[in-house]
This record gives sequence, structure tokens and C-alpha cells, in this order.
Amino acid sequence: MQHVPIARPRIGLFAIGLDAYWPQFAGLKDLLLGYHAVIAQRLEQMGAEVVGAGLVDTATAAVAAGEFFAREQVDLLICHTATYATSSQVLPIVQRANKQVLVLNLQPSAQLDYPNTDTAAWLAECSACCVPEISNAFRRAHIPFQVVSGTLHDDLRAWGRIADWVRAAGAVASLRGARIGMLGHPYPGMLDMYSDPTMLHAQLGCHVEWLEFDELAANAVATSSTAQHQREHDIRTAFREAPMGVDQISRPVTSDGLANAARTSLGLDKLVADYRLNALCYYHRGIPGMPTADAAAHLIVGATMLTWQGVPCAGEGDLKTAVAMFIMDRLGAGGSFTEFYAMDVPEQFVLMGHDGPAHPHISDAQPLMRALSLYHGKAGEGISIELTVKHGPITILGVTQDGNGKLRMLVAEGESIPGPVLQIGNTNSRLKFASDPATFMDTWCQEAPTHHVALGIGHQATVIQHVARLLGIECVVVR
Repeated sequence: MQHVPIARPRIGLFAIGLDAYWPQFAGLKDLLLGYHAVIAQRLEQMGAEVVGAGLVDTATAAVAAGEFFAREQVDLLICHTATYATSSQVLPIVQRANKQVLVLNLQPSAQLDYPNTDTAAWLAECSACCVPEISNAFRRAHIPFQVVSGTLHDDLRAWGRIADWVRAAGAVASLRGARIGMLGHPYPGMLDMYSDPTMLHAQLGCHVEWLEFDELAANAVATSSTAQHQREHDIRTAFREAPMGVDQISRPVTSDGLANAARTSLGLDKLVADYRLNALCYYHRGIPGMPTADAAAHLIVGATMLTWQGVPCAGEGDLKTAVAMFIMDRLGAGGSFTEFYAMDVPEQFVLMGHDGPAHPHISDAQPLMRALSLYHGKAGEGISIELTVKHGPITILGVTQDGNGKLRMLVAEGESIPGPVLQIGNTNSRLKFASDPATFMDTWCQEAPTHHVALGIGHQATVIQHVARLLGIECVVVR
């Protein structure tokens, strides 16, 4: 399925030098600008839109550069220490731009040719000289910053760290412009999920749109037969019917069940299009026999298809986990709606999953659809989705809040391991973390999480920490 394009972050890039050097050392400025161009090109190759202010070499020019970046509304600032410059040429830029700053101490050569290096050649290599001074100025001005040191060319460590920041900036840029739908209300009684949407506006910059199940039901009813039959075909192509298992509530997928899933999927698509939604959470208790209850019971297939396409959908009205899923998706890691199922003490893993929606991007097998005669803990019956995350590195991300309404991120890295899982119409996987299951659960729960998380592939803790820094919220890595 075609995925929504990931936003290009706007990176404010500038180099620094000292204007006193240019008349003293012919060709030095041009050489430094050439190094700076290498950085700009690499950032663009990473998918960034580079907004450049060139080489800033005076305190007066720094003020102008800061005002320029403020007007341009960049997502991240990058300062390239091309050679020595005073901290007074950097601080005004960052103060006016008011953005997280990354200081690149990238030396052009891995080693100096000491007997044959003159002053001009040394100045072209001394990117490290001013970094301690700049760092001190930032700390005293209460400005958050990060230094990346290394060499300009072929330094996998340094460029890997820079790439993580670019990915994080892209995710934050997407989130700040995101429109997240609340369809219905949270599952009654799940106090951890209750959220103040204004809190998300204030702390993340995203918009929460309140939606009615009546509109979804009306959209589904208005679906044409042609569109319905095409969506049934799409569902059959995307999902393979699960073989019958041991669960008494499992049953074959019927033509009526598939038709209901198709109509609801199309109705959901129209809701997303009409309100320009980038993510969604939903829950409807409903009254049996009402059109709204019928629509609510058949959401999992359509919500999974939307999640697959980059419009993450969280069940049970969990707004904060919709945010977590959105972040994971925009990092290219997937982000499936997940909770803790059970601890396996002999084999030392945690079983995690949920009854939907899933993110098929995190699986290396075709997802299964299983018809259920009832949903445990919910009204109605319909088609649910089964998948298991591909074996290898994984990350779980939870978005929660403290007693003062401050958002927090909880993240843990682990491994998806092979072995049997439940066949009950739920996505579920065997996940092994750094500590044993009991210790991990103790540590995770001590951080007061929301009970749902976004499950994604790859180890993403470092880049998620960058996302949190860019958003100005706390991030705890649980091990």
C-alpha cells in the first residue's frame, strides 16, 4: 500500500569563522565554504530541506542570521564550527531562532601533517577549538545543545548521529502540523488514557479534531456497490484468512462480514479525507442494533489499512498512543497498537499485542484476518487482524503524562524472538528485553505508563530521545 510521504525537516544551517582571518590568510574562507557545502549536501541527501545562512563571522552578522532563522521557522539548527570563532558569533543566532541546536565539530582530516602544517592549514582544521567555549555559553544561557564530533568525510559514527537528529526533526515537523481525530471517546474506566486535548495542542503543537460515529456510519451506508466490491478485493489481497484455531469464538470470514468491513473501511477513509486527518483514535460503546454500533464493530480492518498507509489508528480512544504510533511511523519504524499480554518466565520474554489496529509494515509475513463471534470486553463481532512482528530488534514507545499534566515518553529496546503465539484474532509477539520479564515490568510500571504502547522495528531509543528533546518533554529509557 502507498504510504503517506514523510515530511522533510527544515534544517537551519550555518558555519562560523572569524572575520580577522580572511585578510590574513588568502583562500582560507573559500576552503571553509567548500567544507560547509559538503555538510549541506549530506543533509539534503538525508531528506532535509536546508535553510542556509552561510558563514557567520561577526557578532553583528550573528544577529541578522538569528532573525533570518526565526522568520524561516526551521525545525532544527545546525552550527558548523568551520574554524575558530568567538561564542558571541553563535549565541545571538540560537537565542533568536529559539530552536534546539546541534554543533558539528567535523574536522576535515583525521590527522594533521604536523611538520608541514602552517598556521593557515591548521586554521582550516581547528574545528574543535571553539566548541568548549560555545558549549559554556549555551549552558550559562540555559540553551539546550548537542555536540557531534568526528571527521568530515567517511565518519560513520558522526554522520549516523547527525542522521538520527534529521530523522527526529522530520518526525517532530510532521507532529507539529498533524491533525489527530478523536472518534467517539476513550474506553470508559481506563483512567490512564484520559487526556486533555489542549495539553497536546500546547506541548506538541498538533490539532485534535472531535469526530462523531454518526458521520462514520452515514459514510459507510452511502458507499457505492462498486466501491464496496473493490475494497473487498483490496482486503482479500492485503490479508490472508487465518486457519481455524482453538478459540471457540473464531469462525470463517463470511461475505456479509467482509462487506461490513469494506463499507466501514471506505467510510473511515472518507472521514480521514474530509477532516484531513494524519492519525486517529476511536472507541464507541454503542447500543446493539444501531448503525453506529455496527460501524464501530467493523473498524479494525479499515483502521489497519490506514495505519499501513501512514495514518496511524489507535483503538480504545487512546489519544496519547495515537501520538506514539504517529512518531514511530514517521521515524520509519512502523508503530503497532500494543499492550502487555503475559510474562513467559521459563523462556524469559514478554508476550505483547492487541486486537487491532496493526501496522503490517513491522511484519515480514502477510497479515491474517480472523472473524470473531465476539470481541472480548467490547460490543459486537467482526473481522480482526493477526500478525507477528518480524524477528530482530524492536522498540516500544509509550506516551504518558504526570500528575501535573506534563507529557512524558517511555521507551525500551528489545528483540522479537521466534516461537508460538496466540491465535485469537490479535496481533501478538514474543519480545525479549534487556532485563528478565518481572524486573522489566517492575521498572516499566514504576514510570507510570499508559498501558498501551506503539511497537516498532529497529532500535530507536536514541532518535526518540532526540524527538523528546526537540519537543521539550521528558524521555525515560527503560532497560
